[in-house]
Amino acid sequence: MMKKFILIVCGSFVGALLAFMFFMFAAMIMSFAIMGSMSMGSGKKAVSVSKHSILKLDLGTSISERGGSEEIDMMSLIRGNGIPSSLGLNTVLSAIEKAADDDKVDGIYIECNGVSAAPATLQTMRRALKEFKKSGKWIAAYGYEGINQADYYLASVADSIYINPVGALDLHGMASVTPYMKKLFDKIGVEMQVVRVGTFKSAVEPYMLEDMSDANRLQQEHYLGVIWKEMLDSIAADRKLQTDALNALCDSVILTFQPLQLIQQKLVDKMVYKQDMENILRARTEVAKGDDLNFVCPEDLADDLESGAIGDHIAVVYAVGGIDDSSSLPSSEEGINSEDLSQTIHDLMEDDNVKGMVLRVNSPGGSAFGSEQIWKAVMDFKAAGKPVAVSMGDYAASGGYYISCCADRIFAERTTITGSIGIFGVIPNMSELIENKLGVHMASVKTNENADMGAAGKKLTPAQLAAMQNMVNQGYELFTKRCADGRHVSQDSIKKIAEGRVWDGITAKQIGLVDEFGGIREAVAWVAGKANLGKDYKTQNYPTLEDKFMAMLDKYMVTRYEARLQGEMGLLYDWHKQLQRILGRDHILCLMPEEDIKF
Repeated sequence: MMKKFILIVCGSFVGALLAFMFFMFAAMIMSFAIMGSMSMGSGKKAVSVSKHSILKLDLGTSISERGGSEEIDMMSLIRGNGIPSSLGLNTVLSAIEKAADDDKVDGIYIECNGVSAAPATLQTMRRALKEFKKSGKWIAAYGYEGINQADYYLASVADSIYINPVGALDLHGMASVTPYMKKLFDKIGVEMQVVRVGTFKSAVEPYMLEDMSDANRLQQEHYLGVIWKEMLDSIAADRKLQTDALNALCDSVILTFQPLQLIQQKLVDKMVYKQDMENILRARTEVAKGDDLNFVCPEDLADDLESGAIGDHIAVVYAVGGIDDSSSLPSSEEGINSEDLSQTIHDLMEDDNVKGMVLRVNSPGGSAFGSEQIWKAVMDFKAAGKPVAVSMGDYAASGGYYISCCADRIFAERTTITGSIGIFGVIPNMSELIENKLGVHMASVKTNENADMGAAGKKLTPAQLAAMQNMVNQGYELFTKRCADGRHVSQDSIKKIAEGRVWDGITAKQIGLVDEFGGIREAVAWVAGKANLGKDYKTQNYPTLEDKFMAMLDKYMVTRYEARLQGEMGLLYDWHKQLQRILGRDHILCLMPEEDIKF
């Protein structure tokens, strides 16, 4: 028995020792990988661009707002191949501009691998590609497995579009899908007590209605229709097709077309296998058959956009994500901390080297209180005598418009989603769930009539609900006044286009919510002119990015947790996230509807 006991103890010890050694070995590999990557990321590495190079845009990624914040796959990093799973829009734009001016870059190769980006981001990239063609250089696009709709919108700029002989193309139009959850909440015993201002303020509809209202359907049909026509017109013009004929094709389930049909319909130019595509590129760049092509990626070619500016410069301040939503969103999602962003703007206001600011807004809104704080910081910056322009991204709606409205100049893409000037509050009443479903009685003692207002097991009284509605009304009055003052129009004229209605960029310009079409570059050039900085102005991005590799470690753990949760919950996962948002947010919100826009 003693011998058996000793063997068991020794075996356990050896097993623990081996496990410890494996852990230390893995940690050592991780440390070396991180240190090596950090040494490369501490400054932009010098890349020698050889003659006859090609800028390769691999669309097998998502497009984020800002280079340097790209996600990095953990296992790829351990293998020494820290490939980002997202690519910064500013990195792409800088690389395309550099490629146009670099004599060693012959052209751009777009590899269609299923890009993930909203229409406004795609439109910005497409405009940069169109500008590139003015250099006289070529653009070629290729779909190996298939070309999705977003890929094709970019690829249609190319001189030639190639596709695999067994590939596919998907063009189908745009749609918005919104889950209405009132029946679900009724079943589990949760009542969403809603207060709002604005007929079109539809963010609360999924909690109070079983189907879409006529007003919400009207606004969605309008802005989706305008955005789709804008994109369709662009594709048709570059492919030399009639817009109506192309739209009719989109109703024909193009995904099922054989590649030969795609050529006959002039949607693509030629069928080639990948090896043949590479030979076509070799011929264009005078590279011998069998030799490697000289590809450069956007990160290699772009300027070091996060390096510190020296002397006078324009601050480009990024406001991306929900406003003060960070606590209620999964930490893998971006969010705006109103206190931090306001402090950043005030610090820049006091910096004599900062001569102006471009506020880059890509936000559906969020906390009404947080929106007001950011608005005040922007106003203070202006009061210091420094020009401010707003550059709107995919979304600058509700609270996103609130923080934009006081700018000296507002730029947007034609496909930007903006407006949604309205306000609402959602207060969950879970008394039915707690009392009757779970069998828990919430006993209370209070000194004043409204001391237990907002408690989970208590329904708001009519007087309390009226008080909340009054607070929302006051918030709406303040919101519309901020917009009226910022746009230099009457408050009544703002109210006519407010009511929580969401607008596309084209219509927003027509009704005075936007001044000019363009992106960050156009906004920066405008501020530079106002600040008398000449043509050789410098920019610096703010806020300072979180250390990429510490963020990566945290994100990896969160992503693993969310992936496991999503696997367990299946289709219920999206609803679970929405309920988390509701319970974690401020009660009073400036937030656009949460439609899932399918492009």
